[in-house]
Amino acid sequence: MKNYIFKQLRFVRDNTIGHVSEMNEETSLLIPEGFNNNIKWNIGHIYVVQEKFSFHFVGEKMIMPDHFTELFSPGTKPVDWGERMLPTIHELIQLLENQVNRIEQALEFRMKEAIEQPYTTSTGLTLSTVEEFLSFCLYHEGMHFDAIKSIKRMIGS
Repeated sequence: MKNYIFKQLRFVRDNTIGHVSEMNEETSLLIPEGFNNNIKWNIGHIYVVQEKFSFHFVGEKMIMPDHFTELFSPGTKPVDWGERMLPTIHELIQLLENQVNRIEQALEFRMKEAIEQPYTTSTGLTLSTVEEFLSFCLYHEGMHFDAIKSIKRMIGS
């Protein structure tokens, strides 16, 4: 039986993609008053964090395009991007679409495996198994999904 977490990861990801799939480049870059980030940053950030939590911490190879960590890691923001070449929203969506399948293929039979070096999130939760890392990804993407919905509401998209 497949682990329920993969079903949930796919459900959350489908919702995230559904909210940005018809968005254009210009709209994805708007930062409403009171926000630090735009929709493009949020979806890039979801990708980067899930890549690290699903692959890096378990010793698997990440697919991390050039400059993604400088653009989308925690603590980064679009005002610091400068003139750097950004991925298109459609390139980000493509990466997001493929990520959950890659995670399931790599980790399906490793859910209870302990991570060599447990990791404590910025919110104070210590993660020590593959299953805990993936479960946290659900919470993390949900937070950023809410930010995406709020930004869309503010910009009238």
